Amino acid sequence: LLRAPVEQQLDGVVDLSAQVGQLTEADPAAAEMLRGSLDGEGTSMLTSGADPRQQIEETVDEQVASVMDDLDDLQRGTSPAGVPLVVDGEQVPGVTVSQDGTIAVLQVQLTEQLDDLPPGAADEVVGALTAGAADAGLEAYPSDSLQPLEPPIGGHEALGLLVALLVLLLTLGSLVAAGLPILTALLGVGVGVGGAFGLSEYYHMTSTTPVLALMLGLAVGIDYALFILFKQRRLILDRGMSAREATATAVGTAGSAVLFAGLTVIVALLGLLVLDIGFVTTMAVAAAATVGVSVLGSLTLLPALLGLVGERIVSRRAREGGGVHRPAGSGAAHRWARIVTARPWLVVVGVVALLGLAAVPAADMRLGMPGGSSAAVGSPERLNADLTAQALGPGAEGPLLVTVERPGGAERDLDQIRATLHHLAQVDGVADAALRGTNEDGTLEIYAVTPEAGPMAASTEDLVHTLREPGVVAGVDQVGVTGLTAINIDLSQRLAEAVPVYLAVVVVLALVILLLVFRSLVIPIVATLGFLLTVGASFGLTTAVFGTAELGWLAGVDRPGVVLSFLPIMATGILYGLAMDYQVFLTTAMREAHVHGSSGHGAVVEGFAHASRVVVAAAVIMVSVFAVFVLTDDPIITQFGFALALGVLVDAFLVRMTLMPAVLHAVGNAAWCLPRWLDRLLPELDVEGSRLERAAASRPHAGPGAAEDPTPEPVGHDQAVPDREGDAAPAGDVLPVRS
Repeated sequence: LLRAPVEQQLDGVVDLSAQVGQLTEADPAAAEMLRGSLDGEGTSMLTSGADPRQQIEETVDEQVASVMDDLDDLQRGTSPAGVPLVVDGEQVPGVTVSQDGTIAVLQVQLTEQLDDLPPGAADEVVGALTAGAADAGLEAYPSDSLQPLEPPIGGHEALGLLVALLVLLLTLGSLVAAGLPILTALLGVGVGVGGAFGLSEYYHMTSTTPVLALMLGLAVGIDYALFILFKQRRLILDRGMSAREATATAVGTAGSAVLFAGLTVIVALLGLLVLDIGFVTTMAVAAAATVGVSVLGSLTLLPALLGLVGERIVSRRAREGGGVHRPAGSGAAHRWARIVTARPWLVVVGVVALLGLAAVPAADMRLGMPGGSSAAVGSPERLNADLTAQALGPGAEGPLLVTVERPGGAERDLDQIRATLHHLAQVDGVADAALRGTNEDGTLEIYAVTPEAGPMAASTEDLVHTLREPGVVAGVDQVGVTGLTAINIDLSQRLAEAVPVYLAVVVVLALVILLLVFRSLVIPIVATLGFLLTVGASFGLTTAVFGTAELGWLAGVDRPGVVLSFLPIMATGILYGLAMDYQVFLTTAMREAHVHGSSGHGAVVEGFAHASRVVVAAAVIMVSVFAVFVLTDDPIITQFGFALALGVLVDAFLVRMTLMPAVLHAVGNAAWCLPRWLDRLLPELDVEGSRLERAAASRPHAGPGAAEDPTPEPVGHDQAVPDREGDAAPAGDVLPVRS
């Protein structure tokens, strides 16, 4: 009977009870002996006259109820916040109500990871919950984890394009010319971002990835095209070149600098792949690909469009006034250069002190992942986070999952689980500890640990490290700590450790590149130190806005938080590429002035006046494109837009156009000196195509509309003709010339 199935065992007990009843009636003495051989509970079941099946079920129900009460007590936790929701005498699973009864928090357990669910599954869950709450006269606010993963792209980008169009119109003086950079940038972004979406079937792409690619693609696409167009315009107005010849020369000169700048940004972004973090790799590759497409568009599509526009790229009115030059020393660029170089060391000390002061808050920078509590005021995720913290405490927004492994073959012991809960609850920073479940064989236990503070608090980070220390749970060497909060803390720590290494690599790369380009020791050192000042000031002010919130009003931040964990390392790479861009254009112009005979002091002023206008325009455009993304409601994109806009603003106007001219003027000719032994070792690089420009300047240029005549002019007796060695032959000599 004992080996039979349960139903057969119950049937056997019923039959046995009937037989005992018959025995009692037939032979009371024998029945009494049988009762004496059984325990009290067995005797009562067989001789009470009641249905044994019902008695067994009642006994089982009582024992199960006792066990379930114990489990419910363990799952409620050591210090539960709120009370369970009870309807018609039954507890509603997963719902906790605040002590005042005004807020109910519902925890939803999904069958799969959110990313693995079918498209629209999260929307269906949210729709069902919000509809039910609305029917009951309540308002429901889903957490940020249930919000749709859509790129936060709205109408703010149009505002940045409008500012860019205005700056281009003022710089290039023609609506046609101003429209070309925007057109090429939009096409480049369309190809880059569209390609990222098209290939997203083969990799995981976060909602931030296309926005970052869009942000960078627009900024560098417009700027790179502007550099080439500005160069073409000056060649037409200053040297009388035809539009076609000016385009070819501009692509060969400014286009070379654009290629160098673009490759610098791409290399800096792809350097992030060494971190081997999936979503960082995806963002870096998508952004680098979009920048590459923008560079390609500036070097191929833009010249083709200029060929279609032809001579209309510069108006007749501009051509007629193009040959009229302002007196030396006039213009805003000359005046600013004179101011900066009048007392150079005072300017250097002032800029370094100002940027150093701005970098001070970076000492308090804490990295993390912004959550619902950092979302825009009034948004559903912000309301969810605030109401959850109000009802259950701030730690309820980011509970930790603690796993404890037991030896195989050990029986499940509720007293042991109670002891584990007690040990976890005694750890500093723990508000509550509750059992979440065990596996089938009892070798793995899962606990939910609620911190006293929110998921972005420093004390929560300390708690994660404390829980991982040996001996937290008696009898267990080490416990596992996971959950979204712990994952974000680990990721932030890993990225924080990588920032100094990555920054050191960028600094070395900057020194080598600038040494090769400018063949100088002073310029690479000063430019690299200036870049470090830019990074420090950018990180410091970003911390003051989003970290400590002391300057939160600048970006609409109303409470302290954390700096995005992957912002510093990505911003470093992006700002490095952009800083080298401006450095090359400004310093190349100064170097050319020095090569053509200007003194070390005069070359700084002359070169600055020549190149500063286009750098100012490019910087204003880039700052505008980045800044409009601060207006989005997404905290991640807001931080990126702010940090990049601020970094470009500081680097372009304070470092490249104030600090650098002051230092170069202060050191004079020493800025262009290089030891002879080092000069012989270094290869010669012509980043901006200066040789090509000098060669083009030595040739006669046909004006607009003039036909190009390939037939060489006859050599007269009063002409000096260069011989094979490059020297001029005396006039009147007869030289054989092959046509």
